[in-house]
Amino acid sequence: MGQLDGKVAVVTGGGRGLGRAYCEALAAEGAAVVAGDIRDMADTVSSVESAGGAIVGVSLDVADKESCEALAAAAQSAFGQVDILVNNAALYGDISGGRFDEISDDQWDRVMAVNVKGIWQCCRACVPAMREKGGGSIINIASLAATYGMPYAIDYATSKAAVIGLTRSLARELGRDRIRVNAVAPSAVLTEGTDEFMGEKRDHTLYVISQGQSLKGNLETGDMTGTIVYLASDASNFVTGQTIMVDGGTVML
Repeated sequence: MGQLDGKVAVVTGGGRGLGRAYCEALAAEGAAVVAGDIRDMADTVSSVESAGGAIVGVSLDVADKESCEALAAAAQSAFGQVDILVNNAALYGDISGGRFDEISDDQWDRVMAVNVKGIWQCCRACVPAMREKGGGSIINIASLAATYGMPYAIDYATSKAAVIGLTRSLARELGRDRIRVNAVAPSAVLTEGTDEFMGEKRDHTLYVISQGQSLKGNLETGDMTGTIVYLASDASNFVTGQTIMVDGGTVML
C-alpha cells in the first residue's frame, strides 16, 4: 500500500529534473499522475510506466490559460478527479542572470507570466475538481532565492517571493474547501536547469551555497521528493499555508 493510493496528482514542468522526480515519487506511492510540460514528456512517461505507475503526459504552457484548463481536463478525462497539484513549472535555466538594472523588460515579464501567473492559472483550472472531491493538496515550488535573497537574479527571486505570498493567501481562502496549500523552498538542486542557469560558474556557486548550510553538500532531486510526498499525503492533513525550506539549514524560519 502506498501513501497516495487512489489519488490523482497533476504535476507541471514534469518533463525533466525536479518535475520528473516528483512524477516518479508520487507514482511510486500509488498516485495516478497527469504531467505537463512545454518540453517533451516521453522520458518521464516511460520512466513512470516502466516502474509500474500510471501516467498521462500532456503538452502544457502554464502562461496560457487554455493550456492550463486542458491539463485539468486531461486529468478528469483519464482518472476522473484531481487530488494533488504540484506547481513546479518555472523559468530558471532559460533565463539570464545579471544586474537588476540590466534585466530586460521582456525577460521580467516572461518570468512573472510563467512563475507567478502560471501557478495562479493552474490553480484556477484544478481547484474546481478538488472542490468537487471535497478537498485536496496544492504544492507550490518556491525557492531559497525568495527567502534568503538572490542577487543578479532579481526577477527570479521576486517571482518566487510572490509564490510564497500566493500560497499563504490561497491557503486562507481555500481552507473552507479542505484544500491545503503549501510551498516548498529548495536551495539549488543538481538538475539540468541549475547547470544552465549557473553556466561556467556552476561549481564555484554550488560550493559557496553548500558552505552557507548547516548540512554541507548540494541538494539532489531525491532530497526533495520526501517533502513533496508528505505534503501530498494525508500525513499532512492539518498543514496549510506553510513554506518548508529544503536547503540544508540555510534559512531557518
